[in-house]
Amino acid sequence: MDGGVVTFIIAILIVAVLVFVAILLTGKHGHHFNVEQYQARFLEIENSLKQDNPASFVTCVINCDKLLDKAMIEMGAPGKTMGDRLKKIGGRFTNLNAVWRAHKLRNAIAHESDLELSYKQVYNAVQVYKQALKDLGAI
Repeated sequence: MDGGVVTFIIAILIVAVLVFVAILLTGKHGHHFNVEQYQARFLEIENSLKQDNPASFVTCVINCDKLLDKAMIEMGAPGKTMGDRLKKIGGRFTNLNAVWRAHKLRNAIAHESDLELSYKQVYNAVQVYKQALKDLGAI
């Protein structure tokens, strides 16, 4: 082989190795959740939702919201409130608007004493929280 060709091949290999190292060093390293713990807690919350028990509607939404917020805090999402954290890492969710609606439902529950919830409304919010937790890798 010609010396120039060998030098060229070595140069390509060196560049490839440098690119690989750069990707490893700058790539996103995801947080590793205790998935079993999050799955167990979410299942407990999900199973607490009873169609014939409107009191379960309130606790279910609030607990789902708390669990998602806990996951965001654990992964290091910046912000003082859940809303702040959603603004910072919103791109991680497959449907950020739905997550915002679920969180706003939680806020309405916390601040409006005469709020009436339907089972369907709460069930849909629970499914949104479930997907959000999956998007983060918590469940």
